[in-house]
Amino acid sequence: IPGAPLLLFAHGRRACLGAPALAMVGSRNPTPAGTETARAFASYLAGAGLLIVSGLALGIDAAAHSGALAAGGSTIAVLGTGVDRVYPASHHELAHRIAGSGLLLSELPLGSPPRRQHFPARNRLISGLSLGTLVVEASLRSGSLITARLAGEQGREVFAIPGSIHSPQSRGCHALIRQGAKLVETAADVLEELAPLAAVTPMRAAEPARAAPTDEGLARLLELMSFDPVNVDTLVERSGLTAAKVCSMLLTLELQGLVENCPGGTYIRLP
Repeated sequence: IPGAPLLLFAHGRRACLGAPALAMVGSRNPTPAGTETARAFASYLAGAGLLIVSGLALGIDAAAHSGALAAGGSTIAVLGTGVDRVYPASHHELAHRIAGSGLLLSELPLGSPPRRQHFPARNRLISGLSLGTLVVEASLRSGSLITARLAGEQGREVFAIPGSIHSPQSRGCHALIRQGAKLVETAADVLEELAPLAAVTPMRAAEPARAAPTDEGLARLLELMSFDPVNVDTLVERSGLTAAKVCSMLLTLELQGLVENCPGGTYIRLP
């Protein structure tokens, strides 16, 4: 890539550097649906033979690494510190798991602390290691857009997942799509584009199974929910049910893993 580092420090399985890879990046403050989408995409793609590259940051990065590991795949974390430092500190356990079956990578000398200027610079390595970059969720000011721009400049593919028009976390992805990024709705969409380059087979892994409500009443309430946060009063109005009944049904749907309780007393339907 342009501006390639003189050397790289690595901790883990260096053979990972030869594998076909996809970069996955996004918001440090994703929606619950964004987190689940990143985890599910990474799991599917890792199961199909792609190595997942990200930056060990909070949010989408961590979900992508975790999804790849859950599928028994490999993942590379490109750090904005030395490989003997973990940032954020809450990701010590995740970094240990990555080093066990994947790779921690940095161009910074051992002992380098996290500094603001390190992170935009490492983005060119995240995109450069990969056949393409997938942006899951991103605001218009997200650093993930830097990674996507660098991927385009490096001749890599750029993918973006669309979201709600009401969500600030979707506007960066929508901007990328307007600029020519490939819109993807399923992980198979990514594989179809990369299969000729990566020698992976789209049919090797199955799409994540979708759960279903256990009765018609729950299914109806789920249909009345969107993938944006919605409060109980709105669902009462839409359904004609009492608030007590709606709350009881929401609890059941939450236990079934179909909705998530969000801040402010709202609920969101999970993909």
